[in-house]
Amino acid sequence: MNEQLQTLEHAQQTAIDLAIQFGPKLLVALLILAAGYYVGRWVGRVADSMLEKLGLDATLRLLLVRMLRILVLGLFLIMALQNLGVQLLPLIAGLGVAGAGIALAMQGVLGNLAAGLTIIFTRPFKVGEYISIADEEGMVEEIKLFNTVLSHPDRSRVVIPNRKISGEILHNFGTLRQLDVVVGVAYDADIKRALAAIRDLLVAHPKILREPEPMIHVLALADSRVQIAIRPWTSVADFHTTAGEITQAVLETFREYGIPIPLPQREVRLLGAA
Repeated sequence: MNEQLQTLEHAQQTAIDLAIQFGPKLLVALLILAAGYYVGRWVGRVADSMLEKLGLDATLRLLLVRMLRILVLGLFLIMALQNLGVQLLPLIAGLGVAGAGIALAMQGVLGNLAAGLTIIFTRPFKVGEYISIADEEGMVEEIKLFNTVLSHPDRSRVVIPNRKISGEILHNFGTLRQLDVVVGVAYDADIKRALAAIRDLLVAHPKILREPEPMIHVLALADSRVQIAIRPWTSVADFHTTAGEITQAVLETFREYGIPIPLPQREVRLLGAA
């Protein structure tokens, strides 16, 4: 019983000695970290305001502000460790060895990170633009460090790892898309009247843009019809609905003006006796 009491008293005395020895240093280290957190936030706000005045892209601005906050907090962390008497050189060496192992195990993640930084700094596309890449297409919703999120026309979301984007052929439609509607008229139809009717209905349509100017021209002389290409511009959000509306409007207008749309025809000749 006496031995247990002596052990307990020894443990209490050791705890008191450690608290007296390291307590003030630990308190100061915590205060340093707290100061680093608030200083990092203040520096981030100042930097964000300056970068916004420079007209920097929002995604790139957010990345730079976060990196600056982490840098400031890292400096205060080093100060806190030095206050505790931690030897930084062996710690840095150990972190370097561990970092090499982690890098080998996370090649895919680091590849996405490197590609994300490339996308953010080179800016091949921006949030709100419509792109087609890696057999996928959609409007850019978010550009993150590890992936890019697209909003698909069917209201689904497509998440593409950034390493699948970097180095691929990218089709950036921006915020506008060009419709490609093809209609056929009979060879004996009045082509000028058909072109004028199409032009009038495009002018009257509220979702068709005046600039760039719509393209309307004879595309080809097919077997039983003259093909007319109708290629106006509209916003990305209205692309799919407008394509159907223009096709229906062309059909109704041609019927109203008596412009014939021929049915497919095939001539069959029988040679010799059956």
